Amino acid sequence: MTKKTLVLGGSLKPERYSNKAIRLLSANRHPVVSIGLKPGRVGEVVIETGLPDFKDIHTVTMYLNPLNQKPYYKYVINLHPKRVIFNPGTENTEFAKKCKAGGIEVVEHCTLVMLDSGIF
Repeated sequence: MTKKTLVLGGSLKPERYSNKAIRLLSANRHPVVSIGLKPGRVGEVVIETGLPDFKDIHTVTMYLNPLNQKPYYKYVINLHPKRVIFNPGTENTEFAKKCKAGGIEVVEHCTLVMLDSGIF
């Protein structure tokens, strides 16, 4: 089953984990959208800025530190994803509580490891 995924904190730099996640999600045939500081492309995936009106997001995978997540709290919750993945270094108790209160599953794990091990 494909899971449309929003990579929040997408980067154009190939060495960044968010960039690797975009590429690995795409390679695993998951539809990917991304929001980053700078617009651009990673393969076929467009990195957008701002708060685009994405539809049918299954998973949001976080690549922003907790302080930079605050402006996205309402936005992410209003997307009504099935889950939010907090990758290592992005764990955020405050945001996790808000997600759970909104009926969103919270996962603290590494998206890359989840994809590689088949548990995504």
